[in-house]
Amino acid sequence: MYREEQLKKLLQVKFGYPEFREGQQEAIEAALNGDHTLVMLPTGTGKSICYQLSGYCLEGKVLVISPLLSLMQDQVEQMKQKGEKRVVALNSLLSNEEKKYLLDHLSIYKFIYLSPEMLQQEKVMRALKKQNIALFVVDEAHCISQWGMDFRLDYLHLGWARKQLGSPLTMALTATATKRVRKEILSSLDLEKEPFQEIVYSVDRPNIVLDVIHCDQNKDEQVLEKVAFLEPPGIIYFSSKAAADEMAEKINQQTSFYAESYHSDIDSADKIKIQQQFIRDDIDIICATSAFGMGINKNNIRYVLHYHLPASPEDYLQEIGRAGRDGKKSIAVLFYESGDYAIQKYFQDESLPTRKMIDWAYRKQNMQLLDANEIQKRMAAYFVDQHIDQQTAYQTVMERKRIKEEQLSYMIQYSETKDCKRAFLLHYFGERAMETTENCCSSCSIDWTDFEKTMKTKEKKAKEVTKNWQKSFNALFLFSYF
Repeated sequence: MYREEQLKKLLQVKFGYPEFREGQQEAIEAALNGDHTLVMLPTGTGKSICYQLSGYCLEGKVLVISPLLSLMQDQVEQMKQKGEKRVVALNSLLSNEEKKYLLDHLSIYKFIYLSPEMLQQEKVMRALKKQNIALFVVDEAHCISQWGMDFRLDYLHLGWARKQLGSPLTMALTATATKRVRKEILSSLDLEKEPFQEIVYSVDRPNIVLDVIHCDQNKDEQVLEKVAFLEPPGIIYFSSKAAADEMAEKINQQTSFYAESYHSDIDSADKIKIQQQFIRDDIDIICATSAFGMGINKNNIRYVLHYHLPASPEDYLQEIGRAGRDGKKSIAVLFYESGDYAIQKYFQDESLPTRKMIDWAYRKQNMQLLDANEIQKRMAAYFVDQHIDQQTAYQTVMERKRIKEEQLSYMIQYSETKDCKRAFLLHYFGERAMETTENCCSSCSIDWTDFEKTMKTKEKKAKEVTKNWQKSFNALFLFSYF
C-alpha cells in the first residue's frame, strides 16, 4: 500500500501539483485498497487525477469509458503533454488500418480511452480480453442515467462489458448525481453486491454567481447586452443549433468579440479546431449546444449564459460548472421566458417512444414503417431485443417520462423562485447551503458595481483570426498513435 507521502510525490512528479484537492486522495486510496468507487466531486476539481494516479500505482491497463470524442482527445493530449506516451484513444477518428494496428498492439499502452459504442464492437472486446485490466473507469458516469435511456443505449450495456472483462476494479466518476442517479450508476455497473465506496462531495461552486433574467420577447437584445458587459472568455448554451449559429453571427457583427458556434452539425475536425482555438483564447465566446464543454481544460471561463432553459438541474450544474475553474468570481446567467418550457417539452416527447410505438415493436412489425424518429425506434427495439416483457417496457418509459417532467418542473421553479437560488439548487441534490456567499444570486442580490469593476470589458479590436487553419491544425495536433 502506498503511503501518503509517496502518493503526494507521485502527484508532484506526474502532474506538477504539490497537494491533492478535496476527494482526490480519498478516491485513490480506496482504489488502491481494492474497493470499487463511485466518486462525485465538483466540476473543475480534477476528477481525472483520481483514476490516472491510481493507474500509475496499479499493475495493468486503465480502461477509460469516455462519452465524447472531443473529451477523450483532450484528455489523451493532456497526458501526452505531461510526458505519458502510453496513452491512446480508440475512436472514430482512426482509419481502419490505424484501428487494426492499435488492437494488435494494445499491450504497449497503459491508458486506453474509448466510447461505450466502441466497447460493444466484437473485435475491440476480443482484443481487450487479452489484456490485464487493472482499472475499469466510467468517466462522466451520470451519462448512464442521463443518456442511457434516451439516445445512447450502449451505456446500458456497460455492466455486461465489465463482466466480459472479468469484473475488474471499477471507478465511476461524476460531478452531478442525485441519490437516485448514483443508485442507477451502481446498478448498471453491477456494483451493488460488491464492496464499494461512495466518495461524495458538495456540488456547490460558491465562486459562481447565479443570475436569472426574465425576458419578454427581447431575449437576443438582453443576451447581447450582457455579452458586451462581461469579460470573456464565455460560453452561451442553446437548445437549438440554428439559434447558436444566429447568435454567433450577431456577436461578430454587433460587438468587438469573436464568436463561433459549436454543435452536432459541425464535423469532427472543425470541432477539435474550435475547441483548441477557444482554449488558446483565439475565440472569445462559444455559442453551443450541450455537445460542447464536457471535460474541457480551460480554467479561465468567466461566464456561462443559457439562452434556453436547461432540461434538468443536473444539466444546468454541469454546464455552469465550466466557469471559474481557477477559483475566481464568475457568473452564470439564465435568460428565461415562459415559452422555453414548450421547447424542452418537445425534446422530451421526441426522446421517448409512445405506447403505440412499443406495441408496434412487440408485434415484430417493420420498424422502418413506424412513424417515429430513430431514437424512439431504437429504444422500442431495445426492449424487445433484451427480452423485457411488454408491461415492464411501458412502465420503464412512463417512469422515465415522469422523471424528465419533474426535472424540467424544477428548473421552472428555480427560474421563478424569489428565494435563494443557490439554496434551491442545492436542495435538489439533497444539500443545504452551508454559509452565506457574497454575491450569491439574483434573489439575494448581486453587486453589479463590483462586477463592473472587475469584469466589464475594455474596448478592444476584434481578434484577427487566421483564415487558413489547416497548417495550424496540423502543427497543433500531431496525435501520435504509434
